Amino acid sequence: MKNIILSLFSVFILTLVLNCSASKVDNQHYRREWMMVSFDQFTKLQLVENKAGINLTGERTGNRVKGFATMGCNRIFFTAELKNNSKINISEIGSTEMVCKNMELENAFMKKIGNMKNYLIEGHRLTLSDNNGNEMKFIAADWD
Repeated sequence: MKNIILSLFSVFILTLVLNCSASKVDNQHYRREWMMVSFDQFTKLQLVENKAGINLTGERTGNRVKGFATMGCNRIFFTAELKNNSKINISEIGSTEMVCKNMELENAFMKKIGNMKNYLIEGHRLTLSDNNGNEMKFIAADWD
């Protein structure tokens, strides 16, 4: 009887081990609206006045999400692919084409967003960075 129970227990454990695989890290914490708090030479006041931010709550396919950003004038859209190793690939970048009085922030953002290769989420803070030390810092819009 002991041998039968031991055999069944061994088969059960073996089945668990064989069926387990490294689970995909799916960090849902990025799926929210983010207010920009630091970018290039722009002051926090300029970022707030322009309602600078990104929204990562769009349509999701696997680890790719349709995102959009506002930097004071046009609606900017992109696709962000977040990978398990804190890497991000931002592609398919475009925007509406309104001409506004001051587009300095928007132009700088459009120039650099595609170069962001790394992401870091620490609580309610998101940092995007490239391989040259440039950063975009955000705070969750729903954080009090």
